[in-house]
Amino acid sequence: MGHASHSGLPFMKMHGLGNDFVVLDARQGPVLDAPTGGVLDVLTPRLVTAIGDRHRGIGFDQLAVIEERAGEIHLTFYNQDGSTSAACGNATRCIARYIMDETGTDALDLSTDRGQLAARRDGDLVSVNMGAPQLDWQDIPLAQAMDTLELPIPGAPTATGMGNPHCTFFVDDVDAIALEARGPEIEHHPLYPERTNVQFVEVIAPDHLRMRVWERGVGVTLASGSSSCAVAVAAARRGLTGRKVRIDLDGGTLWIDWREDGVWMTGDTAHVASGTLTPDFLAAHR
Repeated sequence: MGHASHSGLPFMKMHGLGNDFVVLDARQGPVLDAPTGGVLDVLTPRLVTAIGDRHRGIGFDQLAVIEERAGEIHLTFYNQDGSTSAACGNATRCIARYIMDETGTDALDLSTDRGQLAARRDGDLVSVNMGAPQLDWQDIPLAQAMDTLELPIPGAPTATGMGNPHCTFFVDDVDAIALEARGPEIEHHPLYPERTNVQFVEVIAPDHLRMRVWERGVGVTLASGSSSCAVAVAAARRGLTGRKVRIDLDGGTLWIDWREDGVWMTGDTAHVASGTLTPDFLAAHR
């Protein structure tokens, strides 16, 4: 997507089940007029938040940057509030599909702050291995030592790490939950020093879950890949399901398989549009 110091900043809009992303491909050379030529130098929280504004910018649940580092393709993720996240499963699947189309392959590895993630394509579906879950309190992280299977919070939720923290409640009816009220309250719970993603889950069958999600630094989203992985792990640990489940989210369906080599997530992807952020927009929010 090339050099963009005078002609604006090229971007792509993608989504997985309505979990939507702005993607910046910074592999082709300097982006903007950054001192080191790196887009990460100019992506201030202010600019990220401006791009994420659905009325005055483009809008996204996460923004992702593709870079080449030491011969590897590396992904960096930002939330709507400008904070970073080590993991974003649906964005990883979307970008994997984009690079597979570019290279003509059906398998590749992507580098993230979460580590190396393997991606595979089978027809229209793309899978990514999100790695092994973090189950110890200090790895998630929680504020103090405790059993992560049932936290001392009303509703006894389960804590899971997937490169980012998660708090999963199992309820009788997910649609009866006031997600806009409960989400931020739990996101900022003192047991989670780095805040947390929040899920409410209904067990439909031993291999079928229905989930709604509040994302840390974002809010209510139609889908979340890392949240889906965390929910599958929590349900299996609690004996509610097996390790392979279908999860129905507000935006569609993901299939999660907690295997020996990590938690695999499979679903649809979409590349909606490619465009350019104007120099005026960038200058106003630098």
